[in-house]
Amino acid sequence: AEVRMSDEIARMVEEGKYVYCIIKTPRPRDFGAIGIGEGTARVYTVHFGELAAVVSDTPIRIYDPTRENVLAHEFVNETVMREHTVIPMSFGTLFRTEEDIVELLKSTYQAFDDVLQKMRDKIEFGLKVLWDRERVIARLEQENDEIRRLKDEINRSGQGSTYFARMQLGRMVEGALEEAGNAYVRDIHEALKPAAVASRSNKPIGDRMIMNAAFLVDRERERDFDELVKAVSHKYDDLLTFKYTGPWPPYNFVNIKLKLEKASS
Repeated sequence: AEVRMSDEIARMVEEGKYVYCIIKTPRPRDFGAIGIGEGTARVYTVHFGELAAVVSDTPIRIYDPTRENVLAHEFVNETVMREHTVIPMSFGTLFRTEEDIVELLKSTYQAFDDVLQKMRDKIEFGLKVLWDRERVIARLEQENDEIRRLKDEINRSGQGSTYFARMQLGRMVEGALEEAGNAYVRDIHEALKPAAVASRSNKPIGDRMIMNAAFLVDRERERDFDELVKAVSHKYDDLLTFKYTGPWPPYNFVNIKLKLEKASS
């Protein structure tokens, strides 16, 4: 009875395919046992025409975006990206069968082919810029005549300084901070523009971040782009912290939204 039960459970755990990305290759590829999930699933290609989906076998399940799972998904895309232009799929994309994947490639062949053509040999870099707010304020107080004059006036008045004057100073500093932040971001974008094909600004996270951007770069210009990032970070090294990551697949520049029909039971 025990054996029969476990056979039944095994049949109930339905196998599916996890899809990482789409590439263009006429030949079947095997990227090794690096797939998502427990153990190490083999990552291989499923083909239609010259397009291929990079997949691994998995039970049909919801993959939670834990650090481990997200890193496994990204690691496969980064591995494939070393040799191919990739269209990354969003995390947790599962199909029931190989036939379903072939059907997807067939029905969206032209769209995928066009995107692969546009993204050919292009890679993405992420740049987050954080500031030291107190240092920026100190710099503004040195350089902005109006702020310096009002601050001196309040300091001279000591306790007698008016509530209005202090409020005015606060507003003036906030306005100058916003202007400075916008100017830094514009300057950084201008400095990096010569080596980038495109850029995309995402919403900054938290109070210290003033810039959260992604840059699309031709593979052959990678070193040029690195040098420009180094130069602009050096220019602001006493005020700003640069967090530079990549190369990545073009996550921010390719948006593939799949409308998957609910599987008929």
